[in-house]
Amino acid sequence: MAVHGPLTPISEELFAAVAQQARQSPRLRKNHNFHAESDLVQRFLNVLQPGTYVRPHRHVRTDPGSGFECFLVLQGSIGVLLLNDQGTVVQHERLESGGAIRGIQLQGGHFHTLVALESDSVMFELKQGPYEPLSDKDFLQHFPSEGSAAATEQERRWRALFSSAAAAPPPHR
Repeated sequence: MAVHGPLTPISEELFAAVAQQARQSPRLRKNHNFHAESDLVQRFLNVLQPGTYVRPHRHVRTDPGSGFECFLVLQGSIGVLLLNDQGTVVQHERLESGGAIRGIQLQGGHFHTLVALESDSVMFELKQGPYEPLSDKDFLQHFPSEGSAAATEQERRWRALFSSAAAAPPPHR
């Protein structure tokens, strides 16, 4: 990626390069960070391919208002699912780069996951830093770990919630 002085372009070329990395990754997703792990604001592209499994998790921070995430889809479409403490999907929303809903802000402390609904889906994420790998996520423990057959099947079930044949999602709030 070319950096032009104080400007860092977020371009189609960058989308394509990171999407290629996501396709080659066993996880079928790839982040491209614009921040250092120690930065107080995390800014990054999250590129997802259909089939990627994001284990349900939440971000719990001690400072009020600090566990939020903001998602904005720049290319393709991504499904966001909110789950209760028992792991039941309580709300889901389709985010589309050219659709009526392109992004959301998620308050901290809510269990959630993502599914890629199109190949090479690109999402810009914004959340408070710094990134602390050992405490960043609180996972819903009864969901399978990444890379397992159970995780693959779970991702398929979640993605099916967004098919045209599926029931309409609960209204967004």
